Amino acid sequence: MKESVFTGAGVAIVTPMHADGSVNYAELGRLIDDQIEHGTDAIIICGTTGESATLTHEEHAECIRFAVEHTARRVPVVAGTGSNDTAYAVKLSQHAEEAGADALLLVTPYYNKASQAGLIQHFSAIANAVRLPCILYNVPSRTGCNLLPATLAELCKLPNINGVKEASGNMAQVSEIAALCGDELNIYSGEDGLILPILALGGKGVISVLSNVAPQYTHDICAAWFAGDAARSLQLQLGALELVHALFADVNPIPVKWALNRLGWAAGPLRLPLCEPSPAVQQQLETAMKNFGLLKD
Repeated sequence: MKESVFTGAGVAIVTPMHADGSVNYAELGRLIDDQIEHGTDAIIICGTTGESATLTHEEHAECIRFAVEHTARRVPVVAGTGSNDTAYAVKLSQHAEEAGADALLLVTPYYNKASQAGLIQHFSAIANAVRLPCILYNVPSRTGCNLLPATLAELCKLPNINGVKEASGNMAQVSEIAALCGDELNIYSGEDGLILPILALGGKGVISVLSNVAPQYTHDICAAWFAGDAARSLQLQLGALELVHALFADVNPIPVKWALNRLGWAAGPLRLPLCEPSPAVQQQLETAMKNFGLLKD
């Protein structure tokens, strides 16, 4: 049995930017503090929501170092170090280990669309180059590559392949992962609309975009389930659906960064090719945030 890196809701935290597009580390620190104060169970730095694709290597490394230092072991820090270049993913992962991260989040290679055999070799090479627990990230809608249950069953034989962030949206696939891997792989929801269903299949929590704007609420969805109050967990899950839909009405992290700015945080601009949401999406977010209670009329 592999101990989970965290149980509950980990925030896939945004990377705040200054007006000139540089990383706003002071605001990142404030966001981390607020997340921890409001129940977040882990900080996931430099994931998709953190605009990792457009961070320079130096920024990526510094964001990880900063998050580890600022979090100061209050909750685990999971560093996104995946790449479609295995050698570069190894380099980033080794840096994160040296910086003191608690675990790694490794997205499937994108664009080059590795075969399942290639995925086994890719993730094995990274896992064998570090000692940290590795959470694999399956998000076919963004990568064009699906990490299949049988592949995960092979990979979880490695001692530090610890978990999977499952964002395929295919609950039958999640069921098969749970059946094939059992206690050798910890499953996290990669979709805020499917937190409870994945918990019901034995999942350990969620790596969440919603947590950026509703950290305590997202934590409570998980906490209620683990406390044995399935009805409360269901009520909370369903109560968040309008907001979740709004947060994914455009490409992540476009809506959540807009929402944070609307709430008064200095999340700042997005880096191209991501751009501001349309007026229609802004109105959808405004309405959902008001209905959820984040904004007053």
